[in-house]
Amino acid sequence: MRPFIYSRADASAAAVRQAAVSAVSHVSAPIQYLAGGTTLLDLMKLDVMRPAEVIDIKRLSDPAMRQIEVTADGLRLGALATMAEAADHPAIKRDYPVLAQSLTLAASQQLRNMASLGGNVLQRTRCPYFRDVSYTNCNKRIPGSGCAALDGVNRQHAVLGSSSACIASYPGDWAQALVALGARVDTLRGSGPGGMAFADLHREPGNTPHIETALEPGELITAFLIPAGPHTRRSLYLKIRERESYEFALASAAVALDLNGDTVRDVRIAVGGVATKPWRATEAERHLTGKVLDEAAAKRAGELAFAGAVGLTHNAFKIQLGQETVARALLQARALEV
Repeated sequence: MRPFIYSRADASAAAVRQAAVSAVSHVSAPIQYLAGGTTLLDLMKLDVMRPAEVIDIKRLSDPAMRQIEVTADGLRLGALATMAEAADHPAIKRDYPVLAQSLTLAASQQLRNMASLGGNVLQRTRCPYFRDVSYTNCNKRIPGSGCAALDGVNRQHAVLGSSSACIASYPGDWAQALVALGARVDTLRGSGPGGMAFADLHREPGNTPHIETALEPGELITAFLIPAGPHTRRSLYLKIRERESYEFALASAAVALDLNGDTVRDVRIAVGGVATKPWRATEAERHLTGKVLDEAAAKRAGELAFAGAVGLTHNAFKIQLGQETVARALLQARALEV
């Protein structure tokens, strides 16, 4: 691990001000916030991330940053609440099961106890060419250097949203549930409060895969807002992986349904393990709305969710696997008693 300046902030506004001041002094190296540290510290040890300064925000005095609030309008989850706190919250498990399940399946209990919700959505890819600095051709680490995965071992890589510059998949689980439920993220910038639809937080790689989010330098995620709706109770997260113990997804689906009998009034679908960012399957949703949800409709929705998918030497199997994962998740959600 390389030398860095360590500092601690007592309040969110102070942390953002400190990041702004530090950014002027360290133009050539990024400033990073430290919460749970479950991704940042790993990547610093691997020499992948080399921040000039780390600002510790674990002990911020702002109560709202840690609170989980449930109202008739929906959920507000502070960004410093842990994955475990949200996954184990009775109201979330009852009324928003897709959120609780995606958190539980995302990591070991030890990691869920440490990792913050804000840090979770900002975790970086597990592409081995990104995480191993002996590979010099990784556009995420070294812009313009190329993408070793294109002609390398790419079994874990994306089939949706990729580009000629990067095919690294987004590794998270909870983000799929957030994008499916139409969540919003609140932030704090140097200029004041900010925010955006969660679907706009992550960027497709295009020609600039090193720019992964829409956050400004030093912008701090403060909360997640999830609107209530008749679809949230009939929801689930289905994760297909190499092994049942802690593992990243080969393909996953977050679905939420509002049914009138077997007819779909509203449906939300997002897929994971297969895309460069949290990926919402809007064409599949449009196809299902107003139709009877049977096996044929679920299968067609799975096919539409992967329209435009591009497979390579080792990851082409993900297209069919993803299609079947979406169909299976929809049928399992239909069968739920709510």
